Order: sequence, then C-alpha cells, then structure tokens
Amino acid sequence: MALPYFLRNLIPRREKGTSTRSLWAALKTLTWVQWAQFFSGWLAWTCDAIDFFSVSLSVIHLQEQFGKSTHTITTSITLTLLFRSLGAVIFGIASDRFGRKWPLVINLVLVAVLELGAGFVQTFPQFLALRSLFGIGMGGIWGLAASTALENLPVEARGIASGVLQEGYAVGYLLAACINLELVPAVPSGWRSLFFMASGISLFAAIVRALIPESEFFLRAKEEERRSGVQRTTGEKTKIFLKETGEMLKAHWKLCIYAVLLMTGFNFLSHGSQDLYPTYLQQSKNFTAHNATIATIIGNCGAIAGGIFAGYSSQYIGRRLTIVIFVLTIGAFIPLWILPNSFSALAAGAFCVQFGVQGAWGVIPIQLAEMSPPAFRATFPGVAYQIGNMISSASAQIEATGGDNIKTTIIKNGVPTVVPDYATVQGIFIGVVAAFVIFITIIGPENHGSHFEQAKTAFEEGAGHDEARNAEAEPSPSSESLNGGGVNEKESSVIEEKREIESKV
Repeated sequence: MALPYFLRNLIPRREKGTSTRSLWAALKTLTWVQWAQFFSGWLAWTCDAIDFFSVSLSVIHLQEQFGKSTHTITTSITLTLLFRSLGAVIFGIASDRFGRKWPLVINLVLVAVLELGAGFVQTFPQFLALRSLFGIGMGGIWGLAASTALENLPVEARGIASGVLQEGYAVGYLLAACINLELVPAVPSGWRSLFFMASGISLFAAIVRALIPESEFFLRAKEEERRSGVQRTTGEKTKIFLKETGEMLKAHWKLCIYAVLLMTGFNFLSHGSQDLYPTYLQQSKNFTAHNATIATIIGNCGAIAGGIFAGYSSQYIGRRLTIVIFVLTIGAFIPLWILPNSFSALAAGAFCVQFGVQGAWGVIPIQLAEMSPPAFRATFPGVAYQIGNMISSASAQIEATGGDNIKTTIIKNGVPTVVPDYATVQGIFIGVVAAFVIFITIIGPENHGSHFEQAKTAFEEGAGHDEARNAEAEPSPSSESLNGGGVNEKESSVIEEKREIESKV
C-alpha cells in the first residue's frame, strides 16, 4: 500500500534538492548590492524583535510603574499581536504594488516613532494605545524584510539565508536583553531607556534601507515595461493589481488557509516559549532580574545557532523534514526547561529548547516564500504570519491565567511562598503546540528550490495565475538543473510543480 503523497514528498526528489553549484560557489557570486539588500532585510527584522521584546523584558518594571498584575500588563502584548495582521495587509500590499524599498523605509520610521512614544507614556491606557498602534507598524516588517532579503539571492543560498534572516529575531531579543541588563539599571530613565534605544535602532535601519537600491525583481519589471513601450499609469497598475489579487485568492484559497494554520502553530510555539520566560524565571524559580536576563541571553544564543543550522540543513534534506526534526528536539528538552531549579541547568534547557524552536523557525522564511503565489511574496507570507500571530496573541495571557490557577511553593527569603507554577504551564503548553506543528507541517506542501524570482510582479497581467514574467528569458544553470534540462522555456517549471503539489495535497 502506497504512502500518502505528503509523506512520500517529505524528502524532496533528487532533482529538486541538488544544484550545479555549491553553496559557497553561489555566495561568491553575490554583489555588494545583494549583500546589502539581505543585510537591510535582516536588520529590519532584528529591529522588530528588539521593539517587541522591550515589553516582555519590562513586565516587572511595568507592573511597578502602573500598579498592574502580570495578566493585565500582558494585555499590551496581546493587543500588539492582534493589530499586526492589519499592518501586514497594509504594508504587504504596498510592497507588492510599489516595490520593496520605500514601503519598508516608511514602515521602519513609523515603528521608530511609536516605540519612542511608548517610552514617554505616563498612564497604562496611554501605553496600551501606543502598543496597539505599534502592532500595525510591526506587522508589516516581516513580510517586507523576508522578500527584500531572499528574492535577490541565488536559489542555492536561500536555505542558509532563511536561517540567518529569521535569527535576526533572536539577535534582536539578545540585544534587547543586553540593553535591559546593562543600560536600564544604570540610567535614571530606567525601563524607558530600552524603548528609546529600540526607537533609535529602528530609525537607523530605515536610513540603511533608504540608501540601498530597489529590489532587482522590481527594477527588471520596470525596465521590461520601458522596452515594451507599454507605459501604464499608476491607476491602471493598481486596477491590474487588484484584479490579479482576486485571481490569486481564487486559485490559492486552500493554500491561504493552510499557511494561516501553519503560522498559528509556529507563533504559539515561539510566544509560548519566550514572552513570559523572564517572568517565569523570576516568579517560579526565584531568579533575580539579572540572572533571568542572562538565561534569556543564553537561550537566544541557542536560537541563533539552531536557526542557521536548520536553514543550511533544509537546503539538502528539505524544508518540512528539517522543521519536524527540530520540533522533535523541543519535545526532548522540555524536562530540562521546567524541572531543574539551578541556574546552570535551566540556562542549558533554555539553550536547547530555543535551539529547537528557532531552528524550526529558521526554515519558515524560505518555506513560506517558496510556498507563496510568487507575485505576492510580501503580502501572502506577511499576512499568513500575522494572522497566525493574531490567533496566538493570547499566548502570554493564557500562560498568565494558567499561573494564576496552578500554584507551587518555593523558598523565598527563607520563607515558603506560594507562586504561579509557570514551569508546569509552559511545559504543557509547549508540548501540545509542538505536536500540532509537527502534524500541520507533515501534511502540508513543499516547493523546495522554487525560482520565484522568475514570476511576474503583482501589477502585471497574469500574476494572479503564477505566470512567469519573461517567457523568453534563458534559464539559469541552477534552473536547468532543477528542471532536468528538458522543459519548455516559456513556462516556469517550478510554478507547475507548485500547482501539482497543491492539487495532490
């Protein structure tokens, strides 16, 4: 009896998993512009993480500032996540319609302004309002950063580039933790200084992106339009864009639902293991704020290592299989995450669990980019990611509520003290979510090695049906390898494989 298609396709076929060039040979061909575009995408995503985790690292300080409980403070995290999907729609559409450069610059400037404002608030309602608006700005970053960073790179480099890009998130968390560790206790402004620094870094990222050229993907489209002699107005292009968006949704609505489910699981996994982690260590394990921050830093070192290693591995063993392996790693180390009481053991648990969490996440940028309708690589992944974020937005509050109802007793200052049992809560939460992520990953599609850069832009006719932009273009050497050297040059074989995978799943 034959295995189901999604299991037979868990490891990519040989012709899809190999290339005529090695990774290092592909990296040697990169120009400074390609390196700079990748860096700007990575930096934008790093800023996003610094800005977001400013709240997670400041929960105790915010409780003291506003006189609120942990559950109430985490409402700000929930609101930020809820509004991110709106930002993904707004900035994703702007990016697919007008280009990668200026929508991302505007997005980063907006984030910088709102983060700066959060550092000046005096009341909790003001803080909630700023963090809600911040969610809109934050929601656009991931889709724009991923498309900026990956679409200009050769196929052979996209696996490891995906891992490095995604771990900008862990680097951002790491930088925020270091600022919280060294700067916050040393300056009169206290927790506000973390928000001020995050704002400045985001503004720097906006300046960097403004100095780098537009994506080659859009420059080629404009050049071909000029050569063809067909000059459409902005209004005409917008009408085409809206029409092709509708066609894309008709053709790929099942894929849209799947992508949202996938990203819901992944967002529950990351937020469930990160948002209340410093609070868990301080309240349930009686760590000082300093030691909790150090453990967070160690965990993020594991996250960076896992993301890069997973991204590299996925280029050879496939995206979905890599995700499954790393999520299984999470399950294996949950006991080390929750059972010990010593700093060294819990820090080791943080390293190992985050190695698995962010290892699995390291594959997501390229998995979503290859899975997406190619003309909508900013809107589709960004919206799927942020709707998943919206659904998982209550992660911190779920865990806070669990801590309110599940208690444990620790010795604090020589006295037995009843505290929230976040260890048990997080162990159950992460275990259940990990099982769901494995299931949803295995049953899904994979378009390993996609040449999505050959597709039309979203404001060209036929983009909604995944048509290639330049039918007369010669395939690249890696494209010939992927296509087996015998395909019709007027069609993108990757797009045909994509349709085949979707139909079978």
